Amino acid sequence: MENLREKAHVMNEMEIRRAAARIAHEILEKNRGTENLILIGIQTRGVFLAQRMARKIQEIEQKDIPVGMLDITLYRDDVDLALPHMVRKTEIPFDITGKNIVLVDDVLFTGRSVRAALDELMDFGRPSIIQLAVLIDRGHRELPIRADYVGKNIPTSRREVVKVRLQECDGEDSVVIYERMETGELSANQS
Repeated sequence: MENLREKAHVMNEMEIRRAAARIAHEILEKNRGTENLILIGIQTRGVFLAQRMARKIQEIEQKDIPVGMLDITLYRDDVDLALPHMVRKTEIPFDITGKNIVLVDDVLFTGRSVRAALDELMDFGRPSIIQLAVLIDRGHRELPIRADYVGKNIPTSRREVVKVRLQECDGEDSVVIYERMETGELSANQS
């Protein structure tokens, strides 16, 4: 990773599995079961986490939970629309009006991704409630957004980068903190 130095491994495969299972249990408890429950993952890793949670809920309740996916690229307020962007798939093939939606993402940071997801969701209908589940909450919010379900809170500095890797897209499950290196640090490390 360019200009980044690994600082700490904060979650391994087992810890991620446990966190996702715990969140699935908490979702069931807070929503009093599966009635009207829908999970929607934010592309990319939020989709895989939502699918994992839905499988865990199915294992517990013996009921399938609909899972959708959102690509928020065109809804972000920090993307230059004049530049080309990779737009992934948004797929919500069911009515969300009156439903209990749990938005799922890998990392909650400034809150801007979640705001974009909320804007896009409203184009699909008017849910009864929208809740937020994240694997990692690293702080530094710029918007008044908080998660209802958190796998792990990790205090970070703005100089740090949290990378979530999942088996489905990265070939492994891990959460690692990297630190951005200053230009002088790069030169010293390369000599």
